[in-house]
Amino acid sequence: MPEPRRPFLTAEWRDLVMLNYVVNPATLQPYVPSGTDLDFCDGEALISIVGFRFVKTKLQGLAIPSHRNFEEVNLRFYVRAPDAAGQMRRGVTFIREFVPRRAIAFLARLAYNEPYLALPMSSAISRSAQGVPIKLEYRWRHGGALYRLGAETTDEAPTPPPLDSHACFVTEHYWGFTRQRDGRTVEYEVEHPQWRVWPATSATLEGDLTSLYGPVFANVLRGTPRSAWIAEGSQVTVFRPRLVAK
Repeated sequence: MPEPRRPFLTAEWRDLVMLNYVVNPATLQPYVPSGTDLDFCDGEALISIVGFRFVKTKLQGLAIPSHRNFEEVNLRFYVRAPDAAGQMRRGVTFIREFVPRRAIAFLARLAYNEPYLALPMSSAISRSAQGVPIKLEYRWRHGGALYRLGAETTDEAPTPPPLDSHACFVTEHYWGFTRQRDGRTVEYEVEHPQWRVWPATSATLEGDLTSLYGPVFANVLRGTPRSAWIAEGSQVTVFRPRLVAK
């Protein structure tokens, strides 16, 4: 009998900025968790830098004071792995993740071995009269340097992307896979409805990217994004991790 799913975290993920870059698959291969393979979008390997807001966060059903609403910026790429029935599941794995709350970073490292780091962070979001986030910016500091991730869009209604589209590939993943210190892999499910998106009309990524991500990833992120999207976001549930690979 399968083990029942148990939520670890519930929250809303809102106002997502997603800049996506084509990368040489060989660059990502050392980071691919055991039991997974790189996933490709129209034959391209992608990395994404993503900024968003956690809202109404609860850990194991408990709201922790001063830890409910905060920002996150992460650098991720895309993998896939079969389930017990052989059906392929698309997921993500992370290279770096930043949040402003030390307790959140500590618990994520402890429970999932996710590469979290707590840094000073802030965000600024300008909305139209209709509530559209027409200008978003996420800021953080590392080693005394200031970093900025931002995007702008037009005041139009968001739409759910077609299921076979590039936008759907980068926004609709419901599994996370994380390499453990001993080389094994844990998987965890993320549950949320399909997100509506806007194409970004402009995008910004500034800062000492070499210091933050190393020279190889910095060179990729200094290039022109393959795509840039703003996603509305939704309520999410992140389930407890499960060890799946040796």
